[in-house]
Parts: sequence; structure tokens; C-alpha cells
Amino acid sequence: MSGVHTLTAARSPSRPGPGPMPDALLRALDLTVRRRVEGLLAGDYRSSTLGEGTELAQVRPYQPGDDVRQIDWNVTARMVEPHVRVHIAERALATWLVLDTSASMTFGTADRRKADVAEGVALAVGHVASRRGNRLGLVTFGDGRPRVLPPRQGRTGLLGVLLALRAEPDGERVGATSLGEALTRTARYARQRALVVCVSDFRGLRDWRLPMLELGGRHDVVAVEVRDPREQELPDIGEVWLVDPETGRQLRVDTSRRTLRERFAAEAAEERAALGRALRSLGADHIVLSTAGDWLRPLAAALRRRTGRRAPR
Repeated sequence: MSGVHTLTAARSPSRPGPGPMPDALLRALDLTVRRRVEGLLAGDYRSSTLGEGTELAQVRPYQPGDDVRQIDWNVTARMVEPHVRVHIAERALATWLVLDTSASMTFGTADRRKADVAEGVALAVGHVASRRGNRLGLVTFGDGRPRVLPPRQGRTGLLGVLLALRAEPDGERVGATSLGEALTRTARYARQRALVVCVSDFRGLRDWRLPMLELGGRHDVVAVEVRDPREQELPDIGEVWLVDPETGRQLRVDTSRRTLRERFAAEAAEERAALGRALRSLGADHIVLSTAGDWLRPLAAALRRRTGRRAPR
């Protein structure tokens, strides 16, 4: 997000972007997101069950056993028959945040790394998901240290969790990403109907199709894809070595060749378009964010549209 943080850390071949966000800056981002998100995000999810609550569902004739305190005297006077008010029950919503912490998320050539955007999304979702007694759980995958934190009320532990996740593991961060396994874990722990927000660059193994389909059959799934501009097009800078951060594989290419750059851009665009089609076919809402520019406003707009048209059943 423009203005959220600016870094001047030196870049290197292994760290092409601005580098990890300092802890103090992450805390400052938390405060900024909390202030802005209140104005950008609107609406709360509703329960579809009936019971005690504040939102009126219907007014119906009185039946034996109904609470007499729920009698609507105005309707009763008009209908000349006792009627009671039935409200939508207020039920705490559980939200599961499935967070990609793989090596590819440390990439970033624009304003920030993909991991920085993911952390910001986690703060925004955590702030909204933990309001009014709702609960937030966390599942991480991709860095060899998968974690599961059961849903808890309030957002007090979210920032501490993110700070703990940012500790560099011993050795080189290279390894396969398994989003499919993370979604399977989420389905195993998510007992009641929940909102599942998966934040990833979706550049690892494509083993997530069946788990996401099964997860979407019981829960509402939002797929937040984080992109970097250099993943979509090559600059004209001569011969360079391209490294796959997931596997460590290297490839030397000559970026001065226009046909190569055009082919790369076309294939990259088609690969991402196919990803979007796959996610939508599985019933997931697909949101695309970039490491360049403002990421919070498009995230808020997408979630606001989604809240307005659907709610957990």
C-alpha cells in the first residue's frame, strides 16, 4: 500500500526487493491498517439460524411455548391475534487464515515483498474477523515449519504470531510448497462452517484442486493471490540468471531478445488467467493483489462486494 511503509535496505541478487519489513514497521503497519480498515471495510456476516439476536427475521402468529416477551403488540393489535418477533441469531463466525510462508513469498521487486503484502492482508483480515466475538485461526505452509493455531476470540495474538513467523529458519529457505496439504489440515480442524482466506502466490505445487473443492463444499473460500510485476514480464537487461526460489533451479536467459520477452509475458499472463479460472471453478472468490501500489483498497473493495452478496449459511 502506498505510504504504508518505505524501505531503503540494500538489494542483492538473492534479495531483489526491499527486504524484510522491520518489526517496528510491522507494528506501525498494524496500526495503519486498523485505522484505515474501519473506513474501507463495511458489513458483518450474518447467521442463517433463528434465535436471540438484534436483526428481525420475521413476525409470525404466537405458538404455545413462545416467549411472551417477544410479542409484537403493534402487529397483535392490527391482526387481533398475538404475533411474536423472531430474530436472526447472533453466532460467532470462525475465520481461518491460510498463510503462505514459502521461499517464493520473499520475492519482491516493487514497493515491497510478497510476504509483506501477505502480512498486511493477515492484519486486515485478522482485524475484521475478530470483531464482535468472532474467532480467528491460522494455518501456515511452505517453509518446513507448518503451524496450526485454533480459532481464538480477539486479535491480541495476531501480531505476535506474525512476528514469530518472520524468524529466519536455520539453513537455506528452499523447499516444496504444499497448499493442498494445508487446505486438508484446515478442513480437518474447521469443524463448524467458516470463512477460509488463503493468502498465497499460488506458484507451488498444483495439488490444491481437490482439497479446495472439498473445503468449498463446507466453507466459504477466498483465494488472495499476491503477484509481483517482474513475475509477469522480463526487463531488457541482457543475460540474467533466473532462480526458482521453491526448488533452487537456475536458468540463464538473454532478456535482450524481444521475442523472448513477448513470449514470456504472454505465457505468464495465460498461466495466471488459467489459475483464476481454476479457482473460480472450485467456488473460491479470487482476489489479486500486487507488490506495487496500494493493496489494501482493492482488498477492501473485493471483501465488501463479497459481504454484500453472500454470507456463511
